[in-house]
Amino acid sequence: MATKTNTTAPVKKSQGFQGVKAAFWIIVVCFILAVLFFKFFLGSSAHIDPNNGEVIDGNIWGTIYKGGIVVPVILTLLFTVIALSIERWLALRTAFGKGKLPQFVENIKAALKANDFAKAQDLCDKQRGTVANVVGASLRTYKEMEGTAGMKKEQKIARIQQAHEEATQLEMPTLQMNMPIIATITTLGTLTALFGTVVGMIRSFAALAAGGGADSQALSLGISEALVNTASGILTSWVAVVAYNFYTNKIDKLTYALDEVGYTIAQTYEVNHAEEA
Repeated sequence: MATKTNTTAPVKKSQGFQGVKAAFWIIVVCFILAVLFFKFFLGSSAHIDPNNGEVIDGNIWGTIYKGGIVVPVILTLLFTVIALSIERWLALRTAFGKGKLPQFVENIKAALKANDFAKAQDLCDKQRGTVANVVGASLRTYKEMEGTAGMKKEQKIARIQQAHEEATQLEMPTLQMNMPIIATITTLGTLTALFGTVVGMIRSFAALAAGGGADSQALSLGISEALVNTASGILTSWVAVVAYNFYTNKIDKLTYALDEVGYTIAQTYEVNHAEEA
């Protein structure tokens, strides 16, 4: 009984920093840092008078502290966005490889046009990263198809494209990792700010309903809490939106490069083996 062999070339996974899979622990650490920052920095005696609990001379940090219990939540979201932005930057730097990606793509296309597959493989070995790994897998399959008999040209081209797609699918989860969390925070930041604003306004209206000059301090405290939470939440969402769009754009550029090179390799095989049935 004949055994069917898999002619698809093995895919080399990217080496280097791949990203943090357990993002939950990043959120936990950011929450702890946010609470410590809120309690020991914002609420320190340098910003809040320990005798009466009031902000010292309109200190901005003390004013933020007066935002109340919602502030640590917003700070957790902000710290998480910053931490995941750094994490994504390191992971994508590994994915893009050592050299400039556009130049690498042009060099690969030039090597393929000249039918210099040894140079193309050497370029992949030097570049490394996601695109280089996918191109390397496609090139290895290309060479295997040249030495494979009993297959039609269309089948061989399809096998090269399959190897390219499998290598791409292996790399894409690393590129997209933790991006949904950043996308979620873009909305959570605004919603948390709205929640904090509503809580602050409730306090303000409660103080206003109580009436009397003695409640003017409670009224101002509620308004301050509302505005602080609004500003902090908007800042968090702003940072999250910028980070998400920035890294999405970089992932798109890498994906376009993969598609361009994959198409070029398949077309090169078709041109070089036009005489095959």
